[in-house]
Amino acid sequence: MARAVDRRTNRRNIAEISMFGTTQLHYRHPWVVAWWSAAFPGTGHLLLQKYTRGFLLFIWEMFVNTKSQLNMAMVYSFNGQIDQAKAVLDLRWMALYAPVYLFTIYDSYRTCVDMNKFTMLAKHEDAPIKSFCLGPFEINYLDKRKPWIAFVWSLLAPGMGYLYAHRIVNALFATVTWIVFVYFSKLYVVMYHSLMGQIELALAAIDWEWFMYIPSIYCFTAYDAYVSTVESNKLFEAELKQYFRSDYGSTDALPRLTPKES
Repeated sequence: MARAVDRRTNRRNIAEISMFGTTQLHYRHPWVVAWWSAAFPGTGHLLLQKYTRGFLLFIWEMFVNTKSQLNMAMVYSFNGQIDQAKAVLDLRWMALYAPVYLFTIYDSYRTCVDMNKFTMLAKHEDAPIKSFCLGPFEINYLDKRKPWIAFVWSLLAPGMGYLYAHRIVNALFATVTWIVFVYFSKLYVVMYHSLMGQIELALAAIDWEWFMYIPSIYCFTAYDAYVSTVESNKLFEAELKQYFRSDYGSTDALPRLTPKES
């Protein structure tokens, strides 16, 4: 006789908690994801927690953008120096850059739409949520955290908001990236001269090629740390509801109360 198939087996989990962070499915707006991909390729995929693809596209953006001198061409264009922009732009690398740039926007939008569908199915299946992970290097657990604290720490030092939200992989990548951008752009040297009123020295010190990366990564880490904390709080509440429903949800376990006789 054929063995009966358990139709209640969950095909999709809503979250996975590990030593290095919490990976979870939750609803995202496809146009927001696509916008971040347009601002800096790879960040849209990082929002979707597609880390391998996101990191590869992020590194590709840094490498090809620098080789093509696209940021310098943009700086010259913003200042109305069109001839200098044309002269500095390397069309050989730019021809490689454009297709991948468009692909990141398209693929992040498409992936977000698909993952929203998976999120709906996972919520319907209501698979058990793991709330605690004890490993040899780290302890991770679901609890309530304040999103605005993650946001503020990200503004003070990009990557620290991720640590607050216990996203170790994101924190490592954001911290290393921030150090590279700040060092090569000479951001803190520029800030020092600016605070001392030495504007000419500040303008002479800045490296625009690397400085143009900073606004996107700075805003992205603050936004993503905030959203990650909000969604982690929702996951904590969902796990708590599962626990109470499984342990106290049955009416048979409750004492039966009889109406008081008049």
